[in-house]
Amino acid sequence: MEPGEALGIAAQIAVALAGFAGVVVVFRREAVHEWSDIDKLRLRFLLANSTLPLGLSMLGLVLVTIEPQPPGIWRWCSGIFLVATMSFVMTTGRTFPRLNVRNAQRQRNNRLIFYLFAGFGVAAMLLQVYNVALLGAFWPFFAGIVFQLITAMVQFARMILLLPE
Repeated sequence: MEPGEALGIAAQIAVALAGFAGVVVVFRREAVHEWSDIDKLRLRFLLANSTLPLGLSMLGLVLVTIEPQPPGIWRWCSGIFLVATMSFVMTTGRTFPRLNVRNAQRQRNNRLIFYLFAGFGVAAMLLQVYNVALLGAFWPFFAGIVFQLITAMVQFARMILLLPE
C-alpha cells in the first residue's frame, strides 16, 4: 500500500471518530459541563486522539503530493508528530492533578487500560524519535497514527459502554 492511500484511510477513520465524539455528547442526558471529571477527560482523549491523527494524516498527504518528494519527508512528519503529541501530553499533564479521578483509578480495569496505553504511547513516541534520528521511513510515522486511532476507538467504546461516573 502506498503512503498516500494509507494516510487517506487513516484520515477517514479519524473524521469518523471525531463525529462519534459529537454523537456521544448529543446522546448524554446532561450537558458537557455537568459531566464528571473523568468523563470529561475521556472526551478530551477521544477528541485529541481523533483530531491529531487527522491533522497528521493531512500533513503527510500534502507532503506526499510534492514532486519530487523531499528526502526527509517522514523525518519531518515524525518530528511534527512528536511536537504535537508532547504538547497534548503536557497540557493534559497539567490539568490531570486537578481532576478528582481517585475513585476511577481504584478500579482495576481503569488502571490496567491506563498503564497499557501509557506503555504503548511511550513506545510510539520512542519510535518517532528513532525515525527522526536514524530511520526516516513511513511506517513508524504511520504506526503512531494507528496507535492514536486505536486509543480513540477504545475511548469511544468506553464512553458508550460505561455508565456515567
